[in-house]
Amino acid sequence: MTRPPSSTVRRSWRVGAGRAARCSAGRITALLAGAKMREAGQLFPDLTAREAEVLDLVARGYDNRRIARELVVAEKTVRNHVTHIFEKLHVATRAEAVARARDMGLGEG
Repeated sequence: MTRPPSSTVRRSWRVGAGRAARCSAGRITALLAGAKMREAGQLFPDLTAREAEVLDLVARGYDNRRIARELVVAEKTVRNHVTHIFEKLHVATRAEAVARARDMGLGEG
């Protein structure tokens, strides 16, 4: 006769199942974000895919620290991307970059 799994094993199964659900949701979100970034690349062809991603997050109101955490990069890397975005969009301020991005539909959702 087999014994039922211990409570520790049952908890492990629940945790594992939750992780799988989050992973699937993460993949779906990434796919949708990828479509959005392809669109951003078409709207701003001078920007790299990563710069378009940063611009979208800037347009959402994220500061550099939050963008760095979101993209799992150093804050200095984000500052470099923002500088390149400003140069390529011919803007001098973050507010101008946000206005340009929002005019093109970025930063929503």
